[in-house]
Amino acid sequence: MEKQFIGAKEVSEITGSSISKSYSIIRQLNSELKSKGFIVVPGKVSRRFFFERCYCDGTESIDE
Repeated sequence: MEKQFIGAKEVSEITGSSISKSYSIIRQLNSELKSKGFIVVPGKVSRRFFFERCYCDGTESIDE
């Protein structure tokens, strides 16, 4: 079963960014979720919301 939340390390691997930039991305996405009334987990972000905002579904490869 795939985890519902992803952390900075996985965000970094997906985006090719540094860990510190990944935390910044997570903070931004969590801020959006919080403003919509969702409960957020500091340092992690909803996998589904992350992929929605990154314009991919998590199954496709950008290199294709």
